[in-house]
Amino acid sequence: MAKNDVWFETPPMRDDYQLTEVSGDYLKAAVKPKQFLHINQSECILCEGCVDICPWKCIHYLSVDAIAEATNVSDPRMDESNFGIFVVDEDECTRCALCVDRCPTNVITLGKFEGSLAQQGEELGLAPWDVDTGDRDFKNGYSYGMRW
Repeated sequence: MAKNDVWFETPPMRDDYQLTEVSGDYLKAAVKPKQFLHINQSECILCEGCVDICPWKCIHYLSVDAIAEATNVSDPRMDESNFGIFVVDEDECTRCALCVDRCPTNVITLGKFEGSLAQQGEELGLAPWDVDTGDRDFKNGYSYGMRW
């Protein structure tokens, strides 16, 4: 087929799908917990490479003046060394990890709220992010400048 030829035939559409009811236990075992994107801002050099490379434009770097109030987190406006904050639109993020690979200081990690550490914190009445800060360590596969 030449480059300028047009394909007029439509490919056949499948119609042999079957709808099946599944149990809640099956669904809990089959569906993986959603990963969260964590940016350790204390080690970030503010290059904004993650903002530039994101294909969905879901990472934003904003001035701390954009915050009207802080709920259930420490207020970044209270620390004079904070110039801005990173905001991630979790609904738009596809967890493609391009920002993780792009970050020159490796301060961006992907993690899960579900797991043994989070469950232990939940039993103590703590939120998962209070127990697991997302800092780089041997558990998440990233270490200063190296990928395991």
